[in-house]
Amino acid sequence: MAAGHFNDSTFKKMSEKITRWGIIGLGRIARKFADDLRLLPNATLHAVASTSLERAQSFAADYDAPHAFGRYEDIVHCPDLDVVYVATPHVLHCENSLLCLENGLPVLCEKPFAMNSSEARRMVGAARRNRVFLMEALWTRFIPAVDHALQLVSEGAIGQVHTVKSDFGFKLPFDPHSRIYDKSKGGGSLLDIGIYPALLSLFIFGKPDPEDILAAAAFSRTDVDESCAFTFKYPQDKLALGHSTVAANTPIEAWIYGADGTIHLHPRWHHAQKLTVSKYDGREEIPQEIEMPYEGWGYAFEAAHVMECLREERLESDLIPLDFSLDLAETLETIREKIGLEY
Repeated sequence: MAAGHFNDSTFKKMSEKITRWGIIGLGRIARKFADDLRLLPNATLHAVASTSLERAQSFAADYDAPHAFGRYEDIVHCPDLDVVYVATPHVLHCENSLLCLENGLPVLCEKPFAMNSSEARRMVGAARRNRVFLMEALWTRFIPAVDHALQLVSEGAIGQVHTVKSDFGFKLPFDPHSRIYDKSKGGGSLLDIGIYPALLSLFIFGKPDPEDILAAAAFSRTDVDESCAFTFKYPQDKLALGHSTVAANTPIEAWIYGADGTIHLHPRWHHAQKLTVSKYDGREEIPQEIEMPYEGWGYAFEAAHVMECLREERLESDLIPLDFSLDLAETLETIREKIGLEY
C-alpha cells in the first residue's frame, strides 16, 4: 500500500470549500476528533447526534456546532451536511453507517469497522450500491511517522521485510460495567486495541492473506479477551507478531525487521512522533532517529484525507480502500475463531 506523505503541510493543500462534518456518538474519541477538526482551516463541525439531547446540545455548544440532535437517526435530515464521523460503540457501527449511507451521506466509521465480516460486507455493499464514500477510521495510517515508515518499506530502505512485531497494552482495573469488559458492547482487548498490531501487519505484507494464523487469549470473568496474542505466517516465511492486553502496561512499540535493517516506531507507535531507522553494516547497526512531531491528537490527518477524497469525488480512499477493511474484518474474525470469542 503506497504511502501518502502526511505532515502538517497537508492541511494547507485543501481547497477553499468548507467541509461540514457531523458526528454520531459523543464519547471521548468524538471529542478528540472535534478538537482536531479545529486544526483544519476548511473544516467545521456542523452537527452532532447523541441518544441524549442534553448531551448533544452541550457538545455542540463546546464546539460551536449549529445543530444538535437527541436521536442518531435525526442527523441524516440535517441540511448542508457533507460527511459523518461514526464514533459510537463497536456494536453500533454497522447500523449507524448504514443509516447514513442509505441516505446518501458519506461516512468515516471508527474502527473496528464492524463486529464481523458479514456486517462489514453489508456496509461496503451499501456504499457501493448507493455510490457514497465510506472509509474505516484507521487514523494510524495517516500519522506522519507511520506513513514515513511505510514509505521506507515500499522503497526497500531496509530490504525485504521478514518480520513485523507490535504490541498495545494498558492496565485497566476490572469493571464489568465498563465498555471494554462488556461483551454486549463488543468488549475485549482484540477489537479495541489488538486491531492495531493486526492492521500494521496487513499494511506491511498486504496480499496474499496469511497462510496460517495462530492465536491464544486469556479471558476475563465477563468472557471477553483480557489479553490476546497472535502470529500470522505469510508466504516466504514472513511473520507478524501481535499482542494486546488490558491487564498490563506494555511498551506500545512496533518493530519492522528487514534483510538490510530495522525500523522502530517509538511509543505509542500507533500515533508515533519518532522512528528510528537502523541499517546493518556487517554485524553492527547504524541508527538514524527521525523526529516527526505534529499538533493535536493525530486525527486531523485522516479527516484531511477524507476531505481530499470528497473534493475529488472519490467513492473510497486509495490508502484505506474498502477491500482492506474487509480483509481486516476477516482477519480479526479468524483470530476470534481461534481463541473462541463469540459475540
